[in-house]
Amino acid sequence: MPLDFRRFNGPEDSVSYTRFTQDFLKSYDELHNELINKSNLRKDGRALDEARSMFARTDMISQAKGSAYVELKKTKVVCSVFDPREIPHQNEFSQLGQIFCEVKFAPFSCSRQRRPAAPDAEDKSLSVALRQALEPAVCRHLFPNYQIDVFVYIIEHDGACLAAAINAAGLALADAAVPMYDIITASSIAIIGDKMFVDPTEEEEHVAMISPDSENVNHGIITMSMLSELKQVSDFIQIGSMDTDCVIKAMDILEKECAKLIPNIQQVLVMNVVQNIEQQKKLEEEAKEREAALNAKLEEWKTLLNAG
Repeated sequence: MPLDFRRFNGPEDSVSYTRFTQDFLKSYDELHNELINKSNLRKDGRALDEARSMFARTDMISQAKGSAYVELKKTKVVCSVFDPREIPHQNEFSQLGQIFCEVKFAPFSCSRQRRPAAPDAEDKSLSVALRQALEPAVCRHLFPNYQIDVFVYIIEHDGACLAAAINAAGLALADAAVPMYDIITASSIAIIGDKMFVDPTEEEEHVAMISPDSENVNHGIITMSMLSELKQVSDFIQIGSMDTDCVIKAMDILEKECAKLIPNIQQVLVMNVVQNIEQQKKLEEEAKEREAALNAKLEEWKTLLNAG
């Protein structure tokens, strides 16, 4: 492949040096014991059922119709939504509009392995999961034979990146004035044995994905997105092995966590509307001032012409 001389060209496949440190050589039991201290708290000081505080804002990308930025401590995601356009390479008429989603990781986003420039399997799977979560929330019948482009860029990944991407995409769609049935929110939970880690970090997700030595032990990650006002689940993704009782209990916890995010999303949207109204008023005042100045100049010219 030709090299790009405008930037540093690293190897196509590389492994971080941290993978050869003692932390990556620890056994499953050692990693599991380090997740919770003696006070039954996680490494970042949170309880097992405590989620990270979310920071969100809109109007991040000026070129996009709508955009949003979501930050969960070290997990940072930015999303952009563009105007509907005709579906490319479409031979038959589609009654429902389509949503095209693309999720990409920044090369510096993950600490475990440098990601190549080309999309890998995880990027594609996250793109499909994001599209499946957004389709039930968008009124696709209002733009037949058209598609809406949703692009998500994960700046930093420290766990629950899919849930953050769904929250950012829902906020960006609302900022772009795309008709939706309800505000969509998502949350993740990591299950390790009899413990459930709400809004897990990347280290907790890594331990949850490792198969324990003993059988019949619940382990894995569940991500659920909801339309809280309609009491509907738009998407449910389970990775790992767990029994039915564990899944039902996790769904109850995730439903409450998704409902907790609604006031934050609503506050961000209201602040965005207020800022747009204030900006519109300032623009109207500036337009009136310019119009008054032009009228005064025009009267001055008329006076000079009449005098001459």
